[in-house]
This record gives sequence, structure tokens and C-alpha cells, in this order.
Amino acid sequence: MSSNLHPMLNVAIKAARAAGALINRAALDVESVRISQKQINDFVTEVDHASEQAIIETLLTAYPGHGILAEESGKEYGAKHSEFVWIIDPLDGTTNFIHGFPVYCVSIALSVKGKIEQAVVYDPTRNDLFTATKGRGAFLNERRIRVSKRTQLKDCLVSTGFPFRPGDNFKSYMNMMGDVMQRTAGIRRPGAAALDLAYVAAGFTDGFFESGLSIWDVAAGSLLVTEAGGLVGNFTGEADFLEQRECLAGNPRIYGQLVPIVGKYSKFASAGDKAAVRQAAAADAPAGAEADAAADAESSAAEAAPQADTAKGEDAPF
Repeated sequence: MSSNLHPMLNVAIKAARAAGALINRAALDVESVRISQKQINDFVTEVDHASEQAIIETLLTAYPGHGILAEESGKEYGAKHSEFVWIIDPLDGTTNFIHGFPVYCVSIALSVKGKIEQAVVYDPTRNDLFTATKGRGAFLNERRIRVSKRTQLKDCLVSTGFPFRPGDNFKSYMNMMGDVMQRTAGIRRPGAAALDLAYVAAGFTDGFFESGLSIWDVAAGSLLVTEAGGLVGNFTGEADFLEQRECLAGNPRIYGQLVPIVGKYSKFASAGDKAAVRQAAAADAPAGAEADAAADAESSAAEAAPQADTAKGEDAPF
């Protein structure tokens, strides 16, 4: 830890590294990790709980008067009415973790009077430590980072997250992703929103959008982005987004180009934009149904062909 860093950030780094050590040990034998399901496709492991407890213990040992808002335990720990609230995601990317897919992280942010002032996103598989203090810039492994300088969306790499919960509007999300995809150099879906935001801050990607996110998914990453010179908000570009369950981030030029594309899919979009999205979806439906029918017919024909060859007594090609 550096003596040049804010004391509270140093404590958050200590907590993140403690959690990361637990995660790395568990990753050596991930098949033995106990897993439970909060809801369909939304998993929690004993590693999430152990990581969260390590973080909370470290933070409250240093600052017993602070509040805690954690993904697994909510507001169970810490002072209930403190102006200082630590917002914790002990293992962002749990689904990746339980499959051994090495894209996950620890996310810790400190909110002071409702504003994020300290942020740590720690990737234990790469030992990458992203940090930020409000007004002091953003850093990766103590090296200053900035958002990318790309100015045209067609040259950009943009990350996202797919809907996976019951009730998510999958069709609308696919339409939105299609609108973005055809205007960019590529779309990526790594699977850990806090790390996605950190990558925007570092300039590894140029933009990010996702809906259905909770405050612990985006709190730390949002400060990284703004301290690295980027912009972050909801899909319509409003900055007060932390608890609105949709997040858009990017370098300033790309953020400005993404807002009109994804903004019409926002729950805060105008009635006219929402109607246009519904009409576009309805117009796409027949074409989609025809495509499905054609695919089914092609599949049936493919299945029938080997049977016909067998009936004729012909040898199989292999």
C-alpha cells in the first residue's frame, strides 16, 4: 500500500486483496466450492460469503462507525445511519468463477453523503488493482489511466452484459445490442460489470452499456471512469444513475454517440421513443418467425437426408 494514497483507499485495497486471496485459493479447486441459486441464473457461492466477510471485517476494524451495503448481507453490518457507507460486491462475475472462466473481480466503493469518493476494483486472477479517489485521478497498479481517445463509434470496442434473469426483456435488449453492434468495431460480453467499467477507465474498451445492474455492480467502476476522464450515466445520459438499474459509460465523444442509440431503450425514454421501439420490434417479429421456420425446415431436411441414404443402402461418407 502507498503512503501517498488516501487512508480510506488504503484500507479498501487491503480488504480487496484479502478477498482476492480467498478467491484465488478457492479457484484452485473450484469444483469443490458449494453453490446455491438466489434465482434462475443468479448464483452465490461460499466464496462470495467468505470474501464479503473478509472485506467487512477489514473495513469495520479500521472504521467501526461506517455503514456497509453489501451484495450478500445488505445492511446487516456496520452503522445504520452513517454518512460513510462502503458499497461492496465481494465477487462480481460469480457465474464466470464457478465455471473456471477467469473474468471476475472484487469491487469496493465508499459513498460519503451519497457521493462515491473512493473506489477499488481488484482482479485477483491478473493481480490488477484499479483505484480512484475523487479528484485525484484513476490508476491501474499505481499507473495513471485515461479513457480512450477514439472519436468515431465505428472504430470502437464496446462491452455489455446480456439479460439473464426472469422478467428481463430479452428481445428489447437484443434489438438494442444489434443497434450498437452494427455501428461499432465489436461487442464484448466479459461477464463482470465492475471490471467492464474499469476497462473503460483504462481505455481497453471505449464504451459499456448494461441494464439490470445493482448499485454494488457499478459504484466503484463509475468513479474509475469519471476520474479517468470518461462519462457515466443511465441510457438517456443522466448522471444520477446508481440505483436506476441501467448504466452507460464511455469516453466523452463515444458516450455522446451512444446516448441516442441506447437512450430510446431506457425505461426513462420518452413515450415517442418507447412507441418507436415497440413498432420496430413488432415489424421484426414476422421476419424472425420466417427465419425460424426456414431454419426448422433446413434442419428437418438435414435429418432426413442420412435416413434416405440408409434406405437406399448407400455407404455413409465417413
